[in-house]
Amino acid sequence: MGVDLGALVVDVPDFPQPGVTFKDITPLLASPEGLAATVAGLVRAAPHGIDVVVGMEARGFLFAVPVALALGVGFVPVRKPGKLPRPSVSVTYQLEYGTETLTMHVDALRPGARVLVVDDVLATGGTVVATAGLVEQLGATVAHVAVVMELDFLDGRALLARHGLHEVSALTSSGAA
Repeated sequence: MGVDLGALVVDVPDFPQPGVTFKDITPLLASPEGLAATVAGLVRAAPHGIDVVVGMEARGFLFAVPVALALGVGFVPVRKPGKLPRPSVSVTYQLEYGTETLTMHVDALRPGARVLVVDDVLATGGTVVATAGLVEQLGATVAHVAVVMELDFLDGRALLARHGLHEVSALTSSGAA
């Protein structure tokens, strides 16, 4: 019998602000079976011919690095401003509860690279779309987006589709706020 990944994610109401339900993945990370099943599922979602895995700060890092290792490819971090020491490109976007800026080193991806974007939660889709924008600025292509959990009620896939991101997979979903 498989691991119920959704049962290992704990809802935290009103965090980081009132009205937002935070998806706490720390119980999933603490479960050896849950973590192994998550990484294996994300690896299975990857299409053939991925050149690099991109993960977003900070929770996306936790899954993207072992996925990159399992696929035998490198990992590229997408960071918040001021965290990367060399020249970088950036993009600012809307979150469910404010704005955020993401950055990536200007030489992080080779033009034409096929990228797997890995994150923990697909909510409204803004973070993934922003990351795809960074990937495209560097001349690479998002081949697939793989997330641990999708919050169906926020319809993030619709935003991704409007930005040409149709290859998306989620290991589990949450249908209610």
